[in-house]
Amino acid sequence: MTEKWLVGVDLGGTTIKMAFVSMHGEIVDKWEIDTNSAEQGKYIVPDIAKSINQKLEEHGQTKDKLIGIGMGAPGPVNTETGMIYQTTNLPWKNYPLKDILEAETSLPVVVDNDANIAAIGEMWKGAGNGAKDLICVTLGTGVGGGIIANGQVVRGTNGAGGEIGHITSVPEGGAPCNCGKTGCLETVASATGIVRIAKEKLANETDSVLQQIYKENGTVTAKDVFDAAKAHDELALEIVDYVTFHLGLALANLANGLNPEKIVIGGGVSKAGDLLVEYVWKYFKRFAFPRVAEGATIAIATLGNDAGVIGGAWLAKQAFLQ
Repeated sequence: MTEKWLVGVDLGGTTIKMAFVSMHGEIVDKWEIDTNSAEQGKYIVPDIAKSINQKLEEHGQTKDKLIGIGMGAPGPVNTETGMIYQTTNLPWKNYPLKDILEAETSLPVVVDNDANIAAIGEMWKGAGNGAKDLICVTLGTGVGGGIIANGQVVRGTNGAGGEIGHITSVPEGGAPCNCGKTGCLETVASATGIVRIAKEKLANETDSVLQQIYKENGTVTAKDVFDAAKAHDELALEIVDYVTFHLGLALANLANGLNPEKIVIGGGVSKAGDLLVEYVWKYFKRFAFPRVAEGATIAIATLGNDAGVIGGAWLAKQAFLQ
């Protein structure tokens, strides 16, 4: 019997990543399309369905080849009903994504939060290396997260489990967050937060590698900060130290509740690599319960943009092959 495929879909505000994935988690084909958010996002699901059909035609296959679709979407999700409660980057509120996608594709669908499926992907085929107790934090424009306990995603009572980015990291005088609170980890450890902190410090700094970059380009990026830190720029090292203090503290507090085997750091900021891990580990060890620190390792995510589609495929496998 020919092996069937799973479909992984990772819905983002700008692009929709999709893949056909084997039962063993290997990507058969992957592609992406633009996210068309016009008219309250009514074109998003039909575009996904059309794209899957086109790819099947390219492979000379029919829908019978596919077991089902596992999809990640931004924001809190009701995993039982596939309802998207609200999205920050898409114009959906209380949107029955599962029902509509099943109607459009004639395939069974399971839906979860996008950070959760990235965590699942890393657990299954990435840096998590099969760990059953795992924290995955993604440092990008914002800070996302997924928590896996005993092999199961922690979703919570109304779909908002794993919101690592909204742990209050700066309890007094913190910067405002898009969620409405102030001092969230996202305002410090995201690429956006790192740039904000850098610009604040550069306003009073006259002589540094980072200042030179700022003068030449008119701005700085999170990558600039870490590159300058690797070149031993004192200001950049000060920023990295501040950011990783808050990240290490937040992850240690989470870990004290979960006792994870692996902590995986992904997202664009994770490209800083060993320097980031070294600094986060220093503060993680300082704030974690000693026994918790002994059991944990921190690693950089290995799947990159494929984590979501692989995690989506795992969801579909679990949901439709039991």
